[in-house]
Amino acid sequence: MQQGPGKDDALEAIDNADASLRQLSIQIHDHPELGYEEHFAHKTLTDYLEQQGFQVTRQACDISTAFIAEYENQGSGSAVDEPIRSVGFCSEYDALPSIGHGCGHNLIAISGVAAALGVKAAMEKNNIRGKVRLLGTPAEETLGGKRPMLERGAFNGLDACMMVHPAQFDVLYRQPLGVGRFDFEFHGKASHASASPWEGINALDAVCMTYNAIGLFRQQTLPTNRIHSIVTNGGQAANIIPELASMTTLYRANKNEDLLKLHDQIAEIAKSSAEASGCTLNIKEPMQYSPLNNNPPLADRFGEYMKSFGVRYNSREVDETTPAGSTDMGNVTVALPGIHPVFNIASLDGEREPGLTTHSALFAERAGTEVAHKATIRAAKGLSLTALDVLLDAEFAKSIREEFERSKPKIL
Repeated sequence: MQQGPGKDDALEAIDNADASLRQLSIQIHDHPELGYEEHFAHKTLTDYLEQQGFQVTRQACDISTAFIAEYENQGSGSAVDEPIRSVGFCSEYDALPSIGHGCGHNLIAISGVAAALGVKAAMEKNNIRGKVRLLGTPAEETLGGKRPMLERGAFNGLDACMMVHPAQFDVLYRQPLGVGRFDFEFHGKASHASASPWEGINALDAVCMTYNAIGLFRQQTLPTNRIHSIVTNGGQAANIIPELASMTTLYRANKNEDLLKLHDQIAEIAKSSAEASGCTLNIKEPMQYSPLNNNPPLADRFGEYMKSFGVRYNSREVDETTPAGSTDMGNVTVALPGIHPVFNIASLDGEREPGLTTHSALFAERAGTEVAHKATIRAAKGLSLTALDVLLDAEFAKSIREEFERSKPKIL
């Protein structure tokens, strides 16, 4: 484990806050809220952070459930002549419809809080020059709060930003896919389905053609791509030719160029279906997340700390081919250096629980357990120590930036 001033202070601070962090987690777990509706979580977290001495901005970036909590120390002596370095963490706290915290965002919420507490304590007790910023980022499961916060400057000035995510296994080089969303709305003409169907234009036909064409198209896409759709409006009654029908499609890829190609291909399918059925088409694109751009120096340093705590990882090659979902943290990591490792909430020894997967009722249940809490605290300690290295080690910070500049993809 890397040595340096403040490391023991950071770990001690996190341990001292353990009981209150557990209470925070359970409060959010037992009060699930959907994206951009996380008012209880927002108040609970911001009140706690203010009590811990952070400068808190509520409703940050004109988003009612976003927040920013900061602590800055100017240091003393020769350090004041150096540029001040800043590290950030992300907390998420939105839930899923029907199953609550089936993605464990109550745990992500406290992981960011705990990491920030550790860094703040180390800075205070050792007069470490730097800034730590915790970003409360809502609506990850739906429209993605990080993207507007990024566009509105919430991440400006950070040398690195990190977060962890609960899962059914421990993966250091997790590779979430980029994702885009289409909301297709087809407009036809209503008519009696028996007396005068020839007078109608069937909007549901356009939805069916689009859905089926996408299904056939999958055979010609890369194995790393994903496409999935639902029908959101199939008509009003069986005896009425539907004048309005709609569907939502998500498409994913692990490279920006593949994501953009899928975007154009799926849009063309929908337009062709509208033309073939005689409908008009309205397209909305409310969400687009970039593929995650892991920063190897950051990931490797975090991995060193986690291994010292007893966590075992597969090789990077295995990690990067493990199936994954998507996250708006991808947008952050193409704008500045960052990581998004995941941790096992069912076992501290790395054992996988059969049948456990995110976005399930079982995962929501496990996200409230003591084992999940302990795993979260352990991961938060890894984040905190890695962040301290960014503040304390100029060469490490330089290597992070150089690798980012070398490998960053184009921003979508």
